[in-house]
Amino acid sequence: MSSKRNRRPLSAGTPNQTPLLQRRLKTKPALTVIAILLLGNILWFITWLIPNKDQEIGSDEQVAAVDGETITRQEWMIAMEERYGKETLQNLVNESVMEKAAKKFKIQVTDKEIDLELALMRSAQDKFDTAMQNLSSEQLRQKIRSQLILDKVLTKDVVIKKGSIEKYYEENQALYNTKTNYRTNFIEVDSKKAAEEAFSEIKNASDFSVLAREISLDSASASLGGDIGFLTENQENIDPAILKSVKALKAGEVSKAFKLANGHYGIVQVQEILEGQSFTYDDVKEHIERELALEQLSQSVTPEAFWSEFNATWYYGEAKKGK
Repeated sequence: MSSKRNRRPLSAGTPNQTPLLQRRLKTKPALTVIAILLLGNILWFITWLIPNKDQEIGSDEQVAAVDGETITRQEWMIAMEERYGKETLQNLVNESVMEKAAKKFKIQVTDKEIDLELALMRSAQDKFDTAMQNLSSEQLRQKIRSQLILDKVLTKDVVIKKGSIEKYYEENQALYNTKTNYRTNFIEVDSKKAAEEAFSEIKNASDFSVLAREISLDSASASLGGDIGFLTENQENIDPAILKSVKALKAGEVSKAFKLANGHYGIVQVQEILEGQSFTYDDVKEHIERELALEQLSQSVTPEAFWSEFNATWYYGEAKKGK
């Protein structure tokens, strides 16, 4: 399939409009990685379900029971395949197709490019965007690689003037100076005493995530083991008391009890600290060029559009058609 598409003029934004690239950084990474999260975790789970070839596990092996009625491994696996198998297989085929496309069109994706995408994605996260931390580093990098291959194939014939790239960088340098990120766990309770008791339990080797699920009043993060994602200094949607406590910690440390704006108390744990980065024009010029070129395409294109070109077939019948 040809990567050429009908092109439309690059629109000139007004001062009151959200910058084009900022909109893409705020929306595209979140939507893409949420999908990545779902498919990646499902793939891992299904793989884990499949018995090792060296083991002889019968299909009637009991994996659960309800009031004496058993659920077998075979029933479990069939249900998983019916609910998630199609999406998981589609994801695997798409990754393979993109690797074929990279070879055909001589597309290169470097570790440095993937590092840049990761940094920009982290800087654009909202409070409960958990995709970054729930995927393994290898899974996430592979998904980003596949997306970069697709973007490069689609934009390889689109010409963006150097002056446009330079101008955009000058006007939006703040997008390329990322702040330090603190991957954080949080527990909220109704009293200082309860927070101090939680702190004491963790100091005595209790697991923060387990305790968060048991006692935290913040239901959104409690269901995730207290995980509230990557926080940055002066983040507007986070209680200032949380940010103040986080900034005082090193990776792996747990804060003492502190009072929240709603009158409750909390403790936080910093899992990981990602230092802020500043990217020069040379660092990001290809990224900007690619993003501006994608905006010139008349329609969105998914990896499925390349299935027929690379003779991709699958269990579910006809090859998917691109959207």
